[in-house]
Amino acid sequence: MLPRHACCLLLTTTLVATPLSAQEATGVPQDTTGTATNGNDIIVTAQKIAQRAQDVPITISAVTGERIEELGVTDLDELSNYIPGLNIQEQSANNPGIVIRGVTSDSGSAQQGPRVTLYYNGVDISRSRGSYQSIYDLERVEVIKGPQATLFGTASAVGAISLVSARPRPGFSAEVTGGYGNYDATLLTGFVNAGNDLIAGRVAFEWRKRDGYVENLSDTQDDLYARDNLGVRASLRFTPSADVTLDVIGTFDRQRNSGTPFISRRLPPGDPFGPANLSGSPYSADHLGDAELGLRREVYDLNGTLTWQLNDEIAFTTVNGYREFDSDEVFDADGSAAPFLEFAELAEGWQFSHEGRFAYAGDVFRGSVGWNYFTEDGNQGVPFSTEEGVFINCLVAAQTGNPAVPGVPCVSPNGTVPGTALTGLFTGGRLTDLPYTSYFENRGQNDAYSVFADLTAIMGRVEVTGGLRYLWEDRRSGYTTNVPAPRLVALLPAALRTQLLAALPSLAVSLVPGQVDTGGQVFEAEESYDAWLPRMNILFRATDAVNFYATVSKGRRSPVVQVTAARVAGAPIRNLQLVPEETVWNYEAGAKLATADVSGTLGVFYQTYDGFQVSVTQPDGSSLTQSAGSASNLGVEAELQVRPTDWLSLFANGAYIDAQIDDDAAFAANFAGARFRLQPKWQAAGGFTVDRDLGNGMRLFATPSVTYRSKLYFELPNSELLSQGPVTLVNARAGVSFADERFEVAGFIRNAFNRDYLLDAGNTGGGFGIPTFIPAEPRFYGIEATARLF
Repeated sequence: MLPRHACCLLLTTTLVATPLSAQEATGVPQDTTGTATNGNDIIVTAQKIAQRAQDVPITISAVTGERIEELGVTDLDELSNYIPGLNIQEQSANNPGIVIRGVTSDSGSAQQGPRVTLYYNGVDISRSRGSYQSIYDLERVEVIKGPQATLFGTASAVGAISLVSARPRPGFSAEVTGGYGNYDATLLTGFVNAGNDLIAGRVAFEWRKRDGYVENLSDTQDDLYARDNLGVRASLRFTPSADVTLDVIGTFDRQRNSGTPFISRRLPPGDPFGPANLSGSPYSADHLGDAELGLRREVYDLNGTLTWQLNDEIAFTTVNGYREFDSDEVFDADGSAAPFLEFAELAEGWQFSHEGRFAYAGDVFRGSVGWNYFTEDGNQGVPFSTEEGVFINCLVAAQTGNPAVPGVPCVSPNGTVPGTALTGLFTGGRLTDLPYTSYFENRGQNDAYSVFADLTAIMGRVEVTGGLRYLWEDRRSGYTTNVPAPRLVALLPAALRTQLLAALPSLAVSLVPGQVDTGGQVFEAEESYDAWLPRMNILFRATDAVNFYATVSKGRRSPVVQVTAARVAGAPIRNLQLVPEETVWNYEAGAKLATADVSGTLGVFYQTYDGFQVSVTQPDGSSLTQSAGSASNLGVEAELQVRPTDWLSLFANGAYIDAQIDDDAAFAANFAGARFRLQPKWQAAGGFTVDRDLGNGMRLFATPSVTYRSKLYFELPNSELLSQGPVTLVNARAGVSFADERFEVAGFIRNAFNRDYLLDAGNTGGGFGIPTFIPAEPRFYGIEATARLF
């Protein structure tokens, strides 16, 4: 096990975007400095060699940092609107939901593995609570769709997202951007780069701050969804010879954000698109660690890059990285002014990964062979806070439709909470309140070892690739709780107590249904698994501009060693559920076009799942995984970019994804025929970019765009209540640069028509019978000014 603050030499793969030399063709790219003329000319390293996206025989969407800036995109969730088959929901920086082709990876449990691999400079950062990454000063983002186990590790069951930061370069350059927008949004971002051919360094940063866009009527809490995010990255490149390059990159990310606007429709105020009234709890400081709703999160990341060109055909690359995260988030799960369901999530953990890979590139064969080791240790603690009288009154109302005391609602229309008087009433004034807190924690320590190989045979216009990864993993899980028995139940009048226990018998031993006190014990379990994960690809170069490809690959999500607690004969025991692995076979074919004026891709895929894993919110607010049986997914993805003149380009993309759990009621009746959560059947985006030279060192630029997604469901099983209808958004960024691009002024607008729509629904409150709803971002607009030195 690594210490929490290990000091390691960390070495990772390098990445290039220059024309392939003999050295680069071996899979040892060196830098990313070129600007692609169209989407398929972007140089990517998805197959661990430098290739045009056009020449990669898998479905891949690549976006340069320059293009991200043109679109006015500031976060990964915004970027996903422009990439077919990708959807990212950022409920908070602590809880992102990443969806590729209908499969969601968002569980915060330390016992569960991710489905989508998120890579940062070649290092796996997929663990949900540590994965959020600001996207400033990026070279590019690659979204690789379909299982790619030999390329991106065991977590890439349905695909991978690779974030590549800008590398240090010889010479001096600097840039700073300041901005201001509505909701008092402020921005300061930039970089400084200096060095020579031997050694170069780069420091980049981004600070974004914004007031909350959801008004909070509470006089004890801030407005909701305010942001205060800081990111700093320092990079060093050392090139002692033409054959050796070392990159070391350190990153710090910090969030200080106000509370998430979980808003109930059943409890006042009752409108997800109006003001909220989330007062938290008067006991939050003692029970949850903070009196204020919101997120406090830090992420530390260190990785390095070493490449060694052994000869003209063989290169060695080693990839190592260490990442540590610590987040505390306090949230009001009932969506009302009542101190009813007040929670925090305390997540922390660290990850270390090592990969070594030899690559060979010849005239007839190209291939790689290597090994990988990945280890992580983390925990997710969830403290709960309430007042017993309020909780019993509100829970009975949620479960039965009527409050525990007739005529005393959980929350009154005016926002007051009549139930706060019940404890005093039931105790004859001896007690005015009975604060209550409980706690559960899940733990996970996972080790994975694997070896892999890829071989490509080059036969004229045809390339055939086969790859295989063998994986062995050891998964250890732990679970502990502290769940005191409620005190108020015993103090209730006999008739009310009898009626209450008849409706909710669990109240005799636990205030929160489903929670079992482990009595100080930590229940543990350990299991080992192995798997073989193959892929095969064929690329046919029909002409210099048109390629066809076909792929068959297998993906896998790890089994879950799910440990909780149960009560038998009045005593706590370990409750172990071994959820089988989820496997997917992916079959796809497509075509890619790349000319000077037109580029595009068209891909068709079909996926079959066995042991499809779903997460279900439990009555205690936790989320458990279970198998929903088999599932299937048919889809089409397309991208097109046309450049009719040298100053105008038009773009459009779209996806049709029909992702459903199979209609097998005998296996899992609740999920039979349900659509995958967070995945619309249709998704599209389009727009154009103007980049016009005005003379005298001035340039006009503009990128208006429209994005569309059809109806989606937020939960499984599907519910019309927990769904969002079609959403169309209009965004734009435009401005002018002058003094040969040394200065720039730009304006931006997102959600230009101020469309009301939901970001999420259901959530923790749904497990208690009170689903909550989160409004998505309103209209944002502002202006930015940039100065550059080069």
